[in-house]
Amino acid sequence: MDHLDHLEHLDKHLVEELAQVARETVRDELREQTRRQRRTALLYAASGAVALYAGGALALALGLGLAAGLPGWAAALITAAILGVIAYALRGAAHPKHPHAAAVGEAAVPPGTPYPPMPSEAPLRPGIDPEGPHHRA
Repeated sequence: MDHLDHLEHLDKHLVEELAQVARETVRDELREQTRRQRRTALLYAASGAVALYAGGALALALGLGLAAGLPGWAAALITAAILGVIAYALRGAAHPKHPHAAAVGEAAVPPGTPYPPMPSEAPLRPGIDPEGPHHRA
């Protein structure tokens, strides 16, 4: 029995050591992934900041170009309107049309309704008897 107790102790020690190695491996892998993701996020943020300044410079160039033939306030107003239209178009592109919007001929569901109303009658499909047997192939 003394020999088996020694093996049990070795098994416990081996399991603990394997668990420790697995934890360290997972921790190192997560640390490496986090480092890569942090670098990617930093590059995206820098790209966004540079794009923001480029957009500002483009808007300034547009305004100055318009100011050559118009008063300054009119050029600024036209530039702001153009930027507003672009922002609205981008916002619309970011929010696609709702897939659950009412189809042609269907009543729209009022906002705040938890579920759509029941139809008054089932839609009829041409060539199919609604009272006939239903078989699936």
